[in-house]
Amino acid sequence: MDKLLDVENVSISFIQYTQGLNQRDLKVITDLTLDIEEGEILAVLGSSGSGKSLLAHAIFGILPENAKLNGKIKYKGKELSQEDKEEIRGKDIVLVPQSVNFLDPLMKISDQAIGNTQNEEEKKEKKIKQREIFEHYNLGPEVDEMYPFQLSGGMARRVLVSTALLSDPKLVVADEPTPGLDEKTVQETLNHFKHMKENGIGVLLITHDIHAALEVADRIGIFYSGYVIEIAKTEDFAGNGENLLHPYTKSLYKALPANGFELTKGHQPLHGEIPTGCPYYNRCDMKFDRCSQERPELVNLGEKKIRCFKYYEEGE
Repeated sequence: MDKLLDVENVSISFIQYTQGLNQRDLKVITDLTLDIEEGEILAVLGSSGSGKSLLAHAIFGILPENAKLNGKIKYKGKELSQEDKEEIRGKDIVLVPQSVNFLDPLMKISDQAIGNTQNEEEKKEKKIKQREIFEHYNLGPEVDEMYPFQLSGGMARRVLVSTALLSDPKLVVADEPTPGLDEKTVQETLNHFKHMKENGIGVLLITHDIHAALEVADRIGIFYSGYVIEIAKTEDFAGNGENLLHPYTKSLYKALPANGFELTKGHQPLHGEIPTGCPYYNRCDMKFDRCSQERPELVNLGEKKIRCFKYYEEGE
Protein backbone atom coordinates (compact mmCIF):
# COMPACT_ATOMS: atom_id res chain seq x y z
CA MET A 1 0.00 0.00 0.00
CA ASP A 2 1.28 3.45 -0.93
CA LYS A 3 2.19 5.82 1.86
CA LEU A 4 0.03 8.90 2.27
CA LEU A 5 3.17 11.06 2.13
CA ASP A 6 6.62 9.83 1.18
CA VAL A 7 9.59 12.20 1.34
CA GLU A 8 12.66 10.64 -0.27
CA ASN A 9 16.20 12.06 -0.03
CA VAL A 10 15.05 15.67 -0.11
CA SER A 11 17.67 18.41 0.08
CA ILE A 12 17.03 22.16 0.15
CA SER A 13 19.76 24.72 -0.41
CA PHE A 14 20.07 28.45 -1.00
CA ILE A 15 22.58 30.52 -2.95
CA GLN A 16 24.33 32.71 -0.39
CA TYR A 17 26.71 35.56 -1.17
CA THR A 18 29.88 35.69 0.91
CA GLN A 19 32.69 38.23 0.46
CA GLY A 20 32.27 40.38 -2.62
CA LEU A 21 30.32 38.53 -5.31
CA ASN A 22 31.45 35.09 -4.20
CA GLN A 23 28.67 32.56 -3.83
CA ARG A 24 28.19 29.32 -1.98
CA ASP A 25 25.44 26.74 -2.01
CA LEU A 26 24.17 26.68 1.59
CA LYS A 27 22.42 23.41 2.36
CA VAL A 28 19.75 23.77 5.03
CA ILE A 29 18.13 20.34 4.66
CA THR A 30 20.12 17.32 3.49
CA ASP A 31 18.95 13.84 2.51
CA LEU A 32 15.62 14.10 4.36
CA THR A 33 13.60 10.89 4.28
CA LEU A 34 10.33 10.18 6.10
CA ASP A 35 6.82 8.87 5.46
CA ILE A 36 3.32 9.05 6.91
CA GLU A 37 0.44 6.58 6.79
CA GLU A 38 -3.26 7.40 6.85
CA GLY A 39 -4.46 7.95 10.43
CA GLU A 40 -0.91 8.39 11.74
CA ILE A 41 0.69 11.30 13.54
CA LEU A 42 4.37 11.76 12.76
CA ALA A 43 6.15 14.45 14.77
CA VAL A 44 9.27 16.07 13.35
CA LEU A 45 11.17 17.27 16.39
CA GLY A 46 14.13 19.61 16.32
CA SER A 47 15.51 22.82 17.74
CA SER A 48 14.90 26.23 16.20
CA GLY A 49 16.92 26.71 13.03
CA SER A 50 17.24 23.00 12.26
CA GLY A 51 15.20 23.37 9.05
CA LYS A 52 11.88 21.87 10.14
CA SER A 53 9.54 24.52 8.70
CA LEU A 54 11.25 24.33 5.30
CA LEU A 55 9.93 20.78 5.07
CA ALA A 56 6.35 22.14 5.23
CA HIS A 57 7.16 24.81 2.64
CA ALA A 58 8.61 22.16 0.32
CA ILE A 59 5.49 19.98 0.60
CA PHE A 60 3.22 22.91 -0.28
CA GLY A 61 5.48 24.25 -3.02
CA ILE A 62 5.97 27.62 -1.34
CA LEU A 63 9.74 27.73 -1.03
CA PRO A 64 11.44 31.06 -1.86
CA GLU A 65 12.52 31.55 -5.46
CA ASN A 66 16.21 31.26 -4.57
CA ALA A 67 15.69 27.82 -3.00
CA LYS A 68 16.96 24.72 -4.78
CA LEU A 69 15.01 21.52 -4.10
CA ASN A 70 16.30 18.02 -4.85
CA GLY A 71 14.74 14.66 -4.06
CA LYS A 72 11.19 13.34 -4.30
CA ILE A 73 7.97 14.24 -2.47
CA LYS A 74 5.21 11.71 -3.18
CA TYR A 75 1.53 11.83 -2.28
CA LYS A 76 -0.24 8.46 -2.43
CA GLY A 77 2.59 7.07 -4.50
CA LYS A 78 2.69 9.87 -7.07
CA GLU A 79 5.71 12.15 -7.24
CA LEU A 80 4.49 15.72 -6.95
CA SER A 81 5.46 18.40 -9.42
CA GLN A 82 5.11 22.08 -8.56
CA GLU A 83 1.80 22.10 -10.48
CA ASP A 84 0.57 19.08 -8.51
CA LYS A 85 1.40 20.81 -5.21
CA GLU A 86 -0.52 23.91 -6.26
CA GLU A 87 -3.49 21.76 -7.22
CA ILE A 88 -3.82 19.72 -4.01
CA ARG A 89 -2.71 22.24 -1.38
CA GLY A 90 -5.66 23.61 0.53
CA LYS A 91 -7.63 20.53 -0.57
CA ASP A 92 -6.06 17.10 0.02
CA ILE A 93 -3.14 18.59 1.99
CA VAL A 94 -3.72 21.56 4.29
CA LEU A 95 -1.60 23.66 6.59
CA VAL A 96 -2.24 24.61 10.21
CA PRO A 97 0.18 27.55 10.48
CA GLN A 98 2.19 28.38 13.55
CA SER A 99 0.91 31.95 13.83
CA VAL A 100 -2.62 33.29 14.19
CA ASN A 101 -1.35 36.20 12.08
CA PHE A 102 -2.33 34.04 9.11
CA LEU A 103 -5.90 35.21 9.78
CA ASP A 104 -6.90 38.28 7.77
CA PRO A 105 -7.42 41.08 10.34
CA LEU A 106 -9.89 42.90 8.07
CA MET A 107 -12.16 39.98 7.28
CA LYS A 108 -14.88 38.31 9.34
CA ILE A 109 -14.05 34.79 10.49
CA SER A 110 -16.81 33.01 8.57
CA ASP A 111 -16.00 34.79 5.31
CA GLN A 112 -12.32 33.85 5.38
CA ALA A 113 -13.10 30.30 6.50
CA ILE A 114 -15.33 29.49 3.52
CA GLY A 115 -13.25 31.55 1.06
CA ASN A 116 -14.28 33.28 -2.11
CA THR A 117 -16.99 31.70 -4.24
CA GLN A 118 -19.32 33.22 -6.85
CA ASN A 119 -21.85 30.40 -6.71
CA GLU A 120 -24.53 31.14 -4.11
CA GLU A 121 -25.56 27.50 -3.77
CA GLU A 122 -21.95 26.44 -3.20
CA LYS A 123 -21.50 29.27 -0.70
CA LYS A 124 -24.59 28.10 1.20
CA GLU A 125 -23.28 24.53 1.35
CA LYS A 126 -19.86 25.69 2.55
CA LYS A 127 -21.50 27.84 5.21
CA ILE A 128 -23.47 24.87 6.56
CA LYS A 129 -20.35 22.70 6.66
CA GLN A 130 -18.29 25.48 8.24
CA ARG A 131 -20.86 25.90 11.00
CA GLU A 132 -20.93 22.13 11.68
CA ILE A 133 -17.15 21.97 12.05
CA PHE A 134 -17.03 25.16 14.13
CA GLU A 135 -19.67 23.75 16.48
CA HIS A 136 -17.58 20.61 16.91
CA TYR A 137 -14.72 22.81 18.11
CA ASN A 138 -16.96 24.83 20.43
CA LEU A 139 -17.06 27.92 18.22
CA GLY A 140 -20.59 29.35 18.47
CA PRO A 141 -22.49 31.29 15.77
CA GLU A 142 -21.29 34.58 17.24
CA VAL A 143 -17.72 33.73 16.17
CA ASP A 144 -18.75 33.89 12.49
CA GLU A 145 -19.27 37.64 12.70
CA MET A 146 -16.11 38.36 14.69
CA TYR A 147 -12.82 39.73 13.45
CA PRO A 148 -9.53 38.05 14.49
CA PHE A 149 -8.70 40.73 17.09
CA GLN A 150 -11.88 39.78 18.96
CA LEU A 151 -10.79 36.16 19.45
CA SER A 152 -8.87 34.77 22.40
CA GLY A 153 -5.69 32.82 21.65
CA GLY A 154 -7.48 29.51 22.10
CA MET A 155 -10.39 30.54 19.88
CA ALA A 156 -8.04 31.71 17.13
CA ARG A 157 -6.20 28.39 17.25
CA ARG A 158 -9.50 26.50 16.98
CA VAL A 159 -10.48 28.65 14.00
CA LEU A 160 -7.22 27.72 12.22
CA VAL A 161 -7.76 24.02 12.87
CA SER A 162 -11.44 24.15 11.88
CA THR A 163 -10.72 26.06 8.68
CA ALA A 164 -8.09 23.50 7.71
CA LEU A 165 -10.69 20.71 7.97
CA LEU A 166 -13.27 22.35 5.70
CA SER A 167 -11.78 20.76 2.58
CA ASP A 168 -11.90 17.20 4.02
CA PRO A 169 -8.10 16.84 3.85
CA LYS A 170 -6.24 13.56 3.85
CA LEU A 171 -3.09 15.12 5.32
CA VAL A 172 -2.68 18.00 7.77
CA VAL A 173 0.70 19.67 8.21
CA ALA A 174 0.85 21.53 11.54
CA ASP A 175 3.82 23.89 11.69
CA GLU A 176 4.75 24.76 15.29
CA PRO A 177 1.10 24.96 16.43
CA THR A 178 1.71 25.30 20.20
CA PRO A 179 4.36 27.98 21.00
CA GLY A 180 3.08 30.88 23.09
CA LEU A 181 -0.11 29.09 24.13
CA ASP A 182 -1.16 28.50 27.72
CA GLU A 183 -1.28 24.93 29.00
CA LYS A 184 -5.04 24.56 28.52
CA THR A 185 -4.93 25.78 24.92
CA VAL A 186 -1.95 23.53 24.14
CA GLN A 187 -3.95 20.54 25.42
CA GLU A 188 -6.95 21.60 23.35
CA THR A 189 -4.80 21.85 20.23
CA LEU A 190 -3.25 18.41 20.77
CA ASN A 191 -6.71 16.91 21.27
CA HIS A 192 -7.70 18.32 17.87
CA PHE A 193 -4.86 16.35 16.25
CA LYS A 194 -5.90 13.19 18.08
CA HIS A 195 -9.41 13.68 16.70
CA MET A 196 -8.02 14.02 13.17
CA LYS A 197 -6.13 10.76 13.58
CA GLU A 198 -9.31 9.00 14.73
CA ASN A 199 -10.94 10.13 11.49
CA GLY A 200 -8.17 8.63 9.36
CA ILE A 201 -6.34 11.88 8.64
CA GLY A 202 -2.55 11.78 8.57
CA VAL A 203 -0.86 14.52 10.59
CA LEU A 204 2.67 15.84 10.19
CA LEU A 205 3.41 17.74 13.40
CA ILE A 206 6.44 20.01 13.09
CA THR A 207 7.54 21.11 16.54
CA HIS A 208 10.35 21.72 19.02
CA ASP A 209 8.04 20.81 21.93
CA ILE A 210 9.07 17.29 22.91
CA HIS A 211 6.24 16.99 25.44
CA ALA A 212 3.63 17.75 22.75
CA ALA A 213 5.27 15.26 20.38
CA LEU A 214 5.34 12.51 22.99
CA GLU A 215 1.69 13.03 23.88
CA VAL A 216 0.16 12.68 20.40
CA ALA A 217 2.63 11.16 17.94
CA ASP A 218 2.90 7.54 16.83
CA ARG A 219 6.46 8.07 15.63
CA ILE A 220 8.96 10.87 16.12
CA GLY A 221 11.55 11.98 13.59
CA ILE A 222 14.54 13.72 15.19
CA PHE A 223 16.00 16.63 13.22
CA TYR A 224 19.59 17.73 13.71
CA SER A 225 21.32 20.34 11.53
CA GLY A 226 19.04 19.67 8.58
CA TYR A 227 19.18 15.88 8.84
CA VAL A 228 16.70 13.33 10.12
CA ILE A 229 19.03 11.33 12.33
CA GLU A 230 16.46 8.93 13.81
CA ILE A 231 12.82 8.00 13.45
CA ALA A 232 11.71 6.25 16.62
CA LYS A 233 8.47 4.91 17.99
CA THR A 234 6.98 7.13 20.68
CA GLU A 235 6.99 4.29 23.19
CA ASP A 236 10.79 4.13 22.88
CA PHE A 237 10.95 7.38 24.84
CA ALA A 238 10.61 5.58 28.17
CA GLY A 239 12.67 4.23 31.05
CA ASN A 240 16.30 5.28 30.70
CA GLY A 241 15.92 5.73 26.94
CA GLU A 242 17.48 2.31 26.39
CA ASN A 243 15.34 1.69 23.29
CA LEU A 244 16.46 4.90 21.61
CA LEU A 245 19.31 4.44 19.15
CA HIS A 246 21.06 7.68 18.22
CA PRO A 247 23.26 9.30 20.90
CA TYR A 248 21.65 12.70 20.21
CA THR A 249 18.15 11.29 20.71
CA LYS A 250 19.30 9.69 23.96
CA SER A 251 20.86 12.95 25.17
CA LEU A 252 17.72 14.89 24.21
CA TYR A 253 15.60 12.51 26.24
CA LYS A 254 17.94 12.57 29.24
CA ALA A 255 18.01 16.38 29.18
CA LEU A 256 14.35 16.49 30.21
CA PRO A 257 13.90 17.58 33.85
CA ALA A 258 12.05 14.35 34.65
CA ASN A 259 15.02 12.32 33.38
CA GLY A 260 17.82 13.97 35.33
CA PHE A 261 18.35 17.14 33.29
CA GLU A 262 21.64 15.77 31.90
CA LEU A 263 23.12 18.29 29.48
CA THR A 264 25.50 17.49 26.63
CA LYS A 265 28.42 19.81 25.94
CA GLY A 266 28.62 21.64 22.64
CA HIS A 267 25.99 23.01 20.29
CA GLN A 268 24.24 22.11 17.07
CA PRO A 269 26.44 23.31 14.18
CA LEU A 270 25.04 26.09 12.04
CA HIS A 271 24.29 25.48 8.38
CA GLY A 272 27.54 25.84 6.49
CA GLU A 273 29.55 24.71 9.55
CA ILE A 274 28.55 21.04 9.53
CA PRO A 275 31.63 18.77 9.62
CA THR A 276 32.55 16.65 6.61
CA GLY A 277 31.39 13.44 8.25
CA CYS A 278 28.53 12.82 10.66
CA PRO A 279 26.81 16.09 11.70
CA TYR A 280 26.89 14.92 15.33
CA TYR A 281 30.57 13.91 15.25
CA ASN A 282 31.94 16.65 17.53
CA ARG A 283 29.48 15.85 20.33
CA CYS A 284 29.29 12.07 20.04
CA ASP A 285 30.64 9.79 22.76
CA MET A 286 30.59 6.61 20.67
CA LYS A 287 32.15 7.77 17.36
CA PHE A 288 34.31 5.67 15.08
CA ASP A 289 37.26 6.82 12.96
CA ARG A 290 35.14 6.81 9.80
CA CYS A 291 32.58 9.18 11.36
CA SER A 292 34.87 12.19 10.85
CA GLN A 293 35.08 11.67 7.07
CA GLU A 294 31.98 9.73 6.02
CA ARG A 295 28.37 10.82 6.42
CA PRO A 296 26.10 7.93 7.41
CA GLU A 297 22.92 7.31 5.45
CA LEU A 298 19.51 6.70 7.02
CA VAL A 299 18.97 2.93 7.30
CA ASN A 300 15.89 0.93 8.22
CA LEU A 301 15.70 -1.14 11.38
CA GLY A 302 12.18 -2.55 11.19
CA GLU A 303 9.80 0.25 12.15
CA LYS A 304 12.72 2.51 13.04
CA LYS A 305 15.25 4.46 10.99
CA ILE A 306 18.72 5.50 12.14
CA ARG A 307 21.64 7.51 10.73
CA CYS A 308 24.59 5.99 12.54
CA PHE A 309 27.43 3.67 11.49
CA LYS A 310 27.01 1.60 14.64
CA TYR A 311 23.81 0.08 13.23
CA TYR A 312 24.83 -0.39 9.59
CA GLU A 313 25.23 -4.17 9.78
CA GLU A 314 21.78 -4.50 11.35
CA GLY A 315 20.03 -2.22 8.83
CA GLU A 316 18.65 -2.79 5.37
